[in-house]
Amino acid sequence: MHDPSTLPRTAAGPGPGPGPGRAAGPRAVWAPLLLTTAAVVYNDWVLEFLLPTGLDARHSYVSELYAADQRYHGLFGSIEVVAAVLVVTGALLARGPAPGRLETAGWWSLVAFGASSVADVVVPMRCAPSVESPCEAVNPWHTTTSALVHAALFASMALLVAAAATGRPGSPLLRRWGPWVLGSALLTALSTVGPLFGRPGWHGLTQRAHLLLVGVWFVLLAAALHSDARRPRAPRPAAPARSPV
Repeated sequence: MHDPSTLPRTAAGPGPGPGPGRAAGPRAVWAPLLLTTAAVVYNDWVLEFLLPTGLDARHSYVSELYAADQRYHGLFGSIEVVAAVLVVTGALLARGPAPGRLETAGWWSLVAFGASSVADVVVPMRCAPSVESPCEAVNPWHTTTSALVHAALFASMALLVAAAATGRPGSPLLRRWGPWVLGSALLTALSTVGPLFGRPGWHGLTQRAHLLLVGVWFVLLAAALHSDARRPRAPRPAAPARSPV
C-alpha cells in the first residue's frame, strides 16, 4: 500500500477576486458607498433653490452660503464638514493591499482635501461680497484654506490618474475618463477667480459646474473601485508535485 504522504500533492492557489456572490471588503463596498454619498453631499449648494438665502447663484461663491454673517451659515457649514468626513473615510478605506507610490500619494491627497475642506469651514468668509459691497472677496485665511482645498484636489486627481495609466493592470475607468474630468475641473476652477482680481460676475455658474465635476470625480473613483474589485484575479500557479519516495 502507498503511504498517503507520498502521493502527489498540489497546493491550491486562491480563487478569483471578489465577484457576484462573494464577500467583498471595505475597499469594494464601503469606500465606493462613502465616496458616492460624498458626491451628493458635497453639492449641497442645490439647497439654495429651496431656501431663501438671498444670494444669486450666478454671481456668488458657494462659500458665501456659509459666510459668518449669513442666515444658513450653520446648516451649510455642517453639511460641508459631513462631506469632508465622508471623503476622508472613503479615501482611507480605498487604499489597496499593496498600492504603488502614486496611488498611495493620490489617496492621501484626497485625505488632505477633506482636512482642508474642514479648515475652510472653520475660517469662513466674514460676509458675502456678492450682496455686500463693503465686503472683501479676498479673506486671507479663507482664501488660503480654499487654495489648499484645490491644491489637494488636483493633486489627488493627477496622481490617481497617473497611477491608473502606469499601473498593471490599472483601472480602465480612470484611464479613460480621469483626464477629461481633471481637465474640465481645472478649467472651471480657473474661471472662478475673477472676483479675486476685481472682476466679479458669472463666477457662480462656473464654480457650481466645478463642484458638480468634483462630484463626478468621486463617483468615478467609486465606480473604479467597484469595478476593480469585481475583476477576476489570475490564480497563482500550483506548486510542483512531490515525487513518491
